[in-house]
Amino acid sequence: MNLKAKASRLRQHPLIQVLARNKGNPRTLVLIEPLWGIPYNLISPFATLYMYTQGVTDVQIGLILSITMVIQVFFSFFAGILADKLGRKFTTMMGDFFGWSLACLVWCVSNNFWLFLAAAILNCFEQINQTAWYCLLIEDAQPKDLVGIYTWVNIGGLVAIFFAPLSGLFVSSYSVVPVVRVLYLLFALTMATKTFITFKFCRETKQGQIRRSETKGTSVFHMLGEYRHLIPRLLRDRAVLKAVAISVILYITNMVSTNFFSLYVTQRLGLSENFLALFPILNAAVMLVFMVGIQHRLSATKFRAPLWLGLALYAVAALALIFSPADSLGFVLLYVFAAAVAAALVNPRKDALLQLNINPQERARLNALIMASTIALSSPFGYLAGWLSSIDRRLPFVFTLLLFVTAMLIVSRIQEPQVREENA
Repeated sequence: MNLKAKASRLRQHPLIQVLARNKGNPRTLVLIEPLWGIPYNLISPFATLYMYTQGVTDVQIGLILSITMVIQVFFSFFAGILADKLGRKFTTMMGDFFGWSLACLVWCVSNNFWLFLAAAILNCFEQINQTAWYCLLIEDAQPKDLVGIYTWVNIGGLVAIFFAPLSGLFVSSYSVVPVVRVLYLLFALTMATKTFITFKFCRETKQGQIRRSETKGTSVFHMLGEYRHLIPRLLRDRAVLKAVAISVILYITNMVSTNFFSLYVTQRLGLSENFLALFPILNAAVMLVFMVGIQHRLSATKFRAPLWLGLALYAVAALALIFSPADSLGFVLLYVFAAAVAAALVNPRKDALLQLNINPQERARLNALIMASTIALSSPFGYLAGWLSSIDRRLPFVFTLLLFVTAMLIVSRIQEPQVREENA
């Protein structure tokens, strides 16, 4: 097959076709996602160890998680209102700047519990960004392409596979603290760049323009009071409640694995810190192969079976980690492989499932309400996970196993959403 034929075949790949059909905001946001994904994935394996090395204890790490989650609930309630009044584009930019650029500068110089807490509180502005960013991403996109768009978002975060070895090499040469400080500084710069590109190349969505016009003369407090009408409506929608329950469970399990995996494999299993940079590489490689080579072969409008299978693989991964003997790299590799395939199946679908079940006219405030509820329901579990880890570092993962089984039971009772062809 010559080069021209290969290029033609590549253009026909379903994921490429998704970008071709969804120009403007979806394409721009997908293409600049590596500006967040690369530094985040370089730092995340060492973030908890960065705190722990500087004297922050397991319980304090859990306390930071719980405190910031309470603050995130507060920010999330206002996120939908700000996205309606200020527009999706401006609110996204504000969240990126304060929630990431400024927060990363504080993380860069942090050396005690209080500075780490301050950085984490600044990062709570990301909750304002998240609601507006989701709206900016999908409101002008075709609903049938949502799984494909969310797959691209995940791929954007996995581009760090090409850079992740550098963090491990630098940590091996210079130790965790100085390397992570530099990475946080670079993260601040890339997020400032991302903010500028959003300003330059994105446009306000049609629904964003409508909501900004509708709310122009309405006070923030009046709009906040309108939640009393939205909440009962949300509680009566069983399809949305099931999707929210799945999101809450995955939010908690991701929080636990992100913050306690590195401590578990280094402090209990005795693996070298250098492996922490290799695990994300394997995870990203497996996810990329699955998403590019297999994901498009699964129906983009079917959710229940892929979600259930993904959650079952998450449970297998947790079991592998729980029963891993000390110094056993094989069990940890099994955990990483199973969790990667599970994430490739679950992540795009749980996001698309939620968006397909909510009212597009109230997407911003409903997303904000759902995010606030997710964080509020999850907030006690950061401290719980830290307390469990202080007793036995396996216990947080026993807890996630139970949550995955619960999510499997919920998924078995969901209905497949109806996917319309017209724009949301």
